[in-house]
Amino acid sequence: MIDAVATDPSSTPSNEKPRRARRTRMTGAERRAQLLEIGRTLFASKGFEGTSVEEIAAKAGVSKPVVYEHFGGKEGLYAVVVDREMSRLLDMVTSSLTAGHPRELLEQAAFAFFDYIEEYTDGFRILVRDSPIPTSTGSFASLISDIATQVEDILGREFKSRGFDPKLAPLYAQALVGMVALTGQWWLDVRRPKKAEVAAHLVNLAWHGLDGLEAKPHLIGRRKA
Repeated sequence: MIDAVATDPSSTPSNEKPRRARRTRMTGAERRAQLLEIGRTLFASKGFEGTSVEEIAAKAGVSKPVVYEHFGGKEGLYAVVVDREMSRLLDMVTSSLTAGHPRELLEQAAFAFFDYIEEYTDGFRILVRDSPIPTSTGSFASLISDIATQVEDILGREFKSRGFDPKLAPLYAQALVGMVALTGQWWLDVRRPKKAEVAAHLVNLAWHGLDGLEAKPHLIGRRKA
């Protein structure tokens, strides 16, 4: 039995200490990025209330104080996640508006919105929830308003060229962007039809509605006020 142990190549000599696997230490920036990704995933699946600092720390393989050191707590981490997703969606939509024709601009905006939902599903799930804490970028409604502002100038020029009141462009911009945003919330879970088909139907409704727009719309029902 003793000989077997002595000749076993897998045994460790008594004068040598077992080697420990080397762990690569993360930089502060790398740890912060890791915590953001973990927080993003947990907030998307469980919501703010259902996510704990303990769970975030456990997923990252660190202690709770590390989370507090980087973000001051769960609220701080959540606020950074929301701000980052808000900025990402706004950038994707506004940077997509490069076409010259208004109808293609509508297509580009719709595609950018659905691209974001497809690529950053967790982020969109977080954005469409009511935020329990204030963030520097505001709420999802304020984000939609920011995107609509980008569309106002486009609609304003189109209205002016068609003889409509350009002062009404903000109203129509809010309506158009709101339509895309609400459709996006519905498509988030169903994912049917395909993205391109959904974008085509949205633009179809918006464009042909705008194409046949009345300069002075009137109500046909009894109620007038």
